[in-house]
Amino acid sequence: MTAARPLVAGNWKMNGLGLSLDEARAVSAAVDAQPPACRVALCPPATLVARMADLLNGTGVEVGGQDCRAEESGAFTGDISAEMLADAGAGLVILGHSERRAGYGESDALVAAKTEAALRAGLEPIVCVGETLQQREAGETLSVVTGQVRGSLPASLAGKAFAVAYEPVWAIGTGLTPTLEQIEEVHVAIRETLVEVFGEAGKGPPILYGGSVKPSNAAEILKAREVGGALVGGASLKAADFLGIVTAA
Repeated sequence: MTAARPLVAGNWKMNGLGLSLDEARAVSAAVDAQPPACRVALCPPATLVARMADLLNGTGVEVGGQDCRAEESGAFTGDISAEMLADAGAGLVILGHSERRAGYGESDALVAAKTEAALRAGLEPIVCVGETLQQREAGETLSVVTGQVRGSLPASLAGKAFAVAYEPVWAIGTGLTPTLEQIEEVHVAIRETLVEVFGEAGKGPPILYGGSVKPSNAAEILKAREVGGALVGGASLKAADFLGIVTAA
């Protein structure tokens, strides 16, 4: 199975008001003027998904959500279902981000249920995995990350479009970045696990790297073995920074 086209996705997290759509407009203008080698997506807060989807409709930039509820509907005040994201115009959704796992106690089983929900609604899931600094220092990185892959990716993903994002928790928003050898070691282990779980279909999904990705280090990281794109945090909030990463892919 051939590898999927690389994906560079921007995670705006809890940032962005209506005026921030100017940054999305600038990204799409540049992408449409000179199409990059990778797919490009922006994942704004839920309040901007519909407006961004309308703005970017017909452009080379896709729109995603940052989380979804496993249930289709119900008495879950403040939550958003995968169907609601799709209805708002999203085509992708980030699931299992370390900030959700740590701050909201999300387990692998819950992430797997949310992934099932994304498939149910026709969304492409980007499932995040990654170790803490304590786990890395204890030599548990590979067992933790591959365990998250096995536990967070349901069997129903076989043959479907999805991505895995490796984000070492200790590198998110800290300015710290693993060495290329460390990144490659984990990405190769993830690929081996995907093939173990999904067979030949496990060779296709892109494995994104996330964690203090910026224009100055993107080219080097994106050329590393089994790195199929990037999940970008803070650097995706400004079009110029994000485009510097996109063009490096």
